[in-house]
Amino acid sequence: MKLDPFYLIVDSANWVERLVPLGVKLVQLRIKDQPEPVLREEIRRAKAACAAADCRLIVNDYWKLAIDEGCDFIHLGQEDLAAADLAAIGRAGLKLGLSTHDMAELETALAARPDYVAFGPVWPTVLKEMRWTPQGVERIANWRRRVGPMPLVAIGGITAERAPLVLENGADTAAVVTDITRNPDPEARTRQWLAATAPWRSVTERPHLGSLQ
Repeated sequence: MKLDPFYLIVDSANWVERLVPLGVKLVQLRIKDQPEPVLREEIRRAKAACAAADCRLIVNDYWKLAIDEGCDFIHLGQEDLAAADLAAIGRAGLKLGLSTHDMAELETALAARPDYVAFGPVWPTVLKEMRWTPQGVERIANWRRRVGPMPLVAIGGITAERAPLVLENGADTAAVVTDITRNPDPEARTRQWLAATAPWRSVTERPHLGSLQ
């Protein structure tokens, strides 16, 4: 499975409807602490917007709703993984992405046979409090070796300017939240991300920074 090198993460269907039409091909809907009817409607709107733009939608956490709504992809954190019914997710045909922050979590994730693994935080992040120190771009290559051919997502403090660094060092895709959603011009920043990751979008092997200069 190949993932687009630009992985947008947003907290509402409004963001999906606003940014996906610009050319985004991979987006995660990550909503916290909302009642089920609201979550279901958000998933339905995001799914429709992604279908219209040929964009892959990944639903965070709510695997039961993702199954109910006929989604294709779910992302789980380690705590959510422990509580999830992986057999039910597999029977429904959902692909699975998992978060990892250290070697123990990576082993737990790999045992679940996911379709991709996320690694982070690469740099300090303002999105949420983390008990893990920033891993640094240098550790991506280590994760790359350990996950083998499985897609590897880098996340945490990544900007459009830093995205080529994580892709050069072995990540298949760079995930972003605040660099876009807290930008004064999210649409312009999204276009900058699309441009920054474009060299990795049309090739089967990752280019190196030296070849892009």
